[in-house]
Amino acid sequence: MTPTSLSTTRRSLHAIAELVLAGPQHRASGDIRLRVVEGGFATVTAPDLRLDGTSLVAGELRVALGGLSYVDVATAAGVVAGEPAGVYKEGSGVRPEEVVVLDPAAVRTITDAFAAGDEALRRLDPGAERVLWPEHFDVGITVDGVNYGLSPGDGHVPEPYAYVGPHEPRTGAFWNMPFGAARPVRELGDAREILEFFETGRRLAH
Repeated sequence: MTPTSLSTTRRSLHAIAELVLAGPQHRASGDIRLRVVEGGFATVTAPDLRLDGTSLVAGELRVALGGLSYVDVATAAGVVAGEPAGVYKEGSGVRPEEVVVLDPAAVRTITDAFAAGDEALRRLDPGAERVLWPEHFDVGITVDGVNYGLSPGDGHVPEPYAYVGPHEPRTGAFWNMPFGAARPVRELGDAREILEFFETGRRLAH
């Protein structure tokens, strides 16, 4: 896996979340929220769709994603590809007619990071709703004016990372990003260590 394959795969997974899951779900139910599941991510209401590794699962149907356009994938799953119209301005920037490009190793890196981050968030605050948001493609919670989450990478950090983002800026060595603090999952390790990072951020934020 190279940085390029990770970036390309992240872009394609973001587009699957936005164009094939969140968009059809929003048109059916008005809801854009997604959730982390084993092997990937899924809708929270109808239509029942989920990413499982390099496949899209819709009921008994399993669609291998590589080489298909997002339109092809959505059509095979019985939905219409497209972003949640009019809900947000930012997004993947991917057009539905583009082709899905996935590196299996990069998919595992991203989905494993989501799973570890989701588990750490559950342990941090079991009562908070964990949401995978399709516009920014990260899973997170907000507790007492502080955002906690796991991103698969972006312009700030080009690989999966955990973050703590107080609504009011903080100063100090821990806060290494304009939005708060971030640490690569590669450096943190598993859910337990991600949780320790979140707990440190919570303590310093308050």
